Formats: sequence, structure tokens, C-alpha cells
Amino acid sequence: MVLIAVIVAAVLVVIFLFASIRILREYERGVVFTLGRYSGTKGPGLFLLVPFVQQMVRVDLRVVVDEVPPQDVISRDNVSVKVSAVIYFRVVDAERAIIQVSNYLAATSQLAQTTLRWVLGKHDLDQMLAERDKLNADIQDVLDKQTEGWGIKVSNVEIKRIDLDESMVRAIARQAEAERARRAKIINAEGEQQAAQKLVDAARILSGVPQAMQLRYLATLFDIAGERTSTVVFPFPIELAQAFAAMAPRG
Repeated sequence: MVLIAVIVAAVLVVIFLFASIRILREYERGVVFTLGRYSGTKGPGLFLLVPFVQQMVRVDLRVVVDEVPPQDVISRDNVSVKVSAVIYFRVVDAERAIIQVSNYLAATSQLAQTTLRWVLGKHDLDQMLAERDKLNADIQDVLDKQTEGWGIKVSNVEIKRIDLDESMVRAIARQAEAERARRAKIINAEGEQQAAQKLVDAARILSGVPQAMQLRYLATLFDIAGERTSTVVFPFPIELAQAFAAMAPRG
């Protein structure tokens, strides 16, 4: 009987030890409750719990990657789009992550969806397409402030896709084509304006020196003569004759 009692006692001790021993990895923490009251956070490593008196809840401190499903968003200029995103967050306070919210993973995911719709709804479509970095930062800032009370740190938010209706895609393509045509006309008009200004400057310079005007006239005739034309008829200006007469030596 004594031997049996010893064996039973040894078995009970082993069972007690197995029920008491807890091992947590480097990225895990254990939130311990003693008779239902929070009594501390353990880990990482080896520690003991009092069976039936203390309970432990494991918390993973690694970064969680949560993919936000496509959300229907109406922009400030009344354009309906579907937006999907990815958020990166992790637990920084295991106690608050367990005590302050029943399921911090689901709560953060749902909050990300509503925040995505709310933040993007305050911007125009052009801002959504051209300022993703700013929008990512705005969403991350709002999420981080709201999840701080849960012991959650939102480290990054990335908008993955912004899907438009086919009619809106065609409208944007037409708008881009019109914008390119407008820029081409502006560039052409600016070129003509610069060319006209250069001609005005050249005419002003030539008008101040009559001999230069005559030399320019002769250079133009030389250029015409170099072309393959049969006959060139041009008037001989009186001013040119007077200029030659003025330059001729007087005997």
C-alpha cells in the first residue's frame, strides 16, 4: 500500500508539474490571471503557474499582415471606386490587447475597413490616384491613434489597388487626351510668340542701319538664286541704288 501511495503521489507530482510548466518563445508573452484577476505578464522563457488557480493567455508580438478586402468608397467628387489595402500592426502591450478588447485581430481589421472608407472619402479621385503616399500616412496615423488604447501599434498601411468603373476609365482617358492636346497647343503658341519676338528684334536692329538692311536683301536674293527656279523677277529698290551711290568714290 505504501508503494502504491508513493507511485500515486509521484504521478500526481508529475501531472502537477506538467500542468504548471509554461514555456514561451522570444516573440510570445503570457498574460496571467490569478482567480480571474490580472496578476502580471510573463515571458519569454520558462516559468510556473499554479494549476486551477492561475490561467495564462498567449499573445504573439510579431507583426501581423492583414489584407483589407475591397471597400466601396465614394470620393469627395462623387466617384465610386473599390479600394483594397494591407495593414501591418503588432502588439506592444499584451495586457491591454487581452483586457481592453475581446479580439484585437478582428477589431483592428474592422477598424481598418471603416477608417479606409472615411479617410479616402474626404479626397478627390485625382488625389487618390496621385497621392497614395500621403493617403497611406493619413490612414496609418488615424488607425494608430485609435488602436493605441488596445496596445496595438500600426506600423504601416499600403493601398494596393484602386479599381474604377469602365466608363470612368474611358472618361479619364479622354481627359488625359484633351490635356495633352491643350499642352501641345500652348507649346505651339509659345513657339510662335518667341519666333515673332525674334523677328521684331531683328527688324528693329536692321531698321537702325540702312546698309545692313540692303545686305540682308542681297543675301535673300542669293538664297533665292541658289534654288532650282527658271526665272526670278524682283524689283530693284531705289534705296539700294542710293546706298550704292553713296558708297561709290567720287572723282
